[in-house]
Amino acid sequence: MIKIDFLEEEREALHYERYHHPHPRVQKKMEVLWLKSIGYPHKEIMAIAKISKATLCCYLKDYQEGGIKKLKELNFRQPKSELDKHIKTIEAYFEKHPPASIKEAMAKIEELTGIKRSETQIRNFLKKIGLKYRKVGMLPSKADADKQEKFKKEQLEPVLDEAKKGDRAVYFVDAAHFVLAPFLGYLWSFCRLFIKAPAGRKRFNVLGALDAITHQLIMVTNDAYINSYSVCDLLWKLRQMHPDLPITVVLDNASYQKCDLVFGCADALNIHLLYLPSYSPNLNLIERLWKFVKKKCLYSKYYSQFDAFKNAISDCLAQTHTIYKEELDSLLTLKFQSFKEVKKLKL
Repeated sequence: MIKIDFLEEEREALHYERYHHPHPRVQKKMEVLWLKSIGYPHKEIMAIAKISKATLCCYLKDYQEGGIKKLKELNFRQPKSELDKHIKTIEAYFEKHPPASIKEAMAKIEELTGIKRSETQIRNFLKKIGLKYRKVGMLPSKADADKQEKFKKEQLEPVLDEAKKGDRAVYFVDAAHFVLAPFLGYLWSFCRLFIKAPAGRKRFNVLGALDAITHQLIMVTNDAYINSYSVCDLLWKLRQMHPDLPITVVLDNASYQKCDLVFGCADALNIHLLYLPSYSPNLNLIERLWKFVKKKCLYSKYYSQFDAFKNAISDCLAQTHTIYKEELDSLLTLKFQSFKEVKKLKL
């Protein structure tokens, strides 16, 4: 029988830690010692905690040696993989040659180290050294990273700072052309599923203006095509919403957005047109909204009729400031992808 004399403050500490320590193994140790401190016999403690006599003795001896501090120590046996010896070699290779699949990684690791492991083990090993299965991003071939950075600092950020203070309204403008066709996505399914392709090529056009701060969406829509008159209609809507506030519209260099008719309309309405550098969709906030809409109501969805297709998009866009507001507020932050220092895939 191991005898321990407990002070009242030690009992209180054991009682507290058995509920509040973050690790369940430590909680169990504290429970065992607390039961011991209030006079429970060893047999009952082993029955309550479901531990062996050897484990009980181990806990009691740890407490005798180092008190509660000793009980909080966690000394799990952590077997090391033979691959750990080759981490630097594997990291260096995959830094330059990222594998496209676990099978490819498995074969290359065996070639580099002579060690063969299952797909599950290789997957866990890759995660351990920091690799994740990420989608490759696209860098526009003619994008000028220096021009983008200069544009952000000298033109975009100043007007956004004014918008944050309420001294200016800033809208990101772009057109989305939703074609009635299958938008293929991923589903958890028991077999591969197919979506029937609708007949025809009807499309629903949306010219949108997204408020940079409130994320309210103003739209001009049609089933034909977007042109300079559509842009002018949108500018009129924006001025009606903000009769006395300076307005900046951030937009790309599409020909129907950069013509004399639009220039004249913007001048008459006293709206500042801020054109993005060429090939800079990453700087247009509304591009993220279009991706969101496709994910919510188009990917892996079948619409047999154009009206149903159009209504699904319209309903989704109408709810951006209500049902989807919380999701979009986290998506539509004013942090823009920079191509200045991105890592590029090399063949």
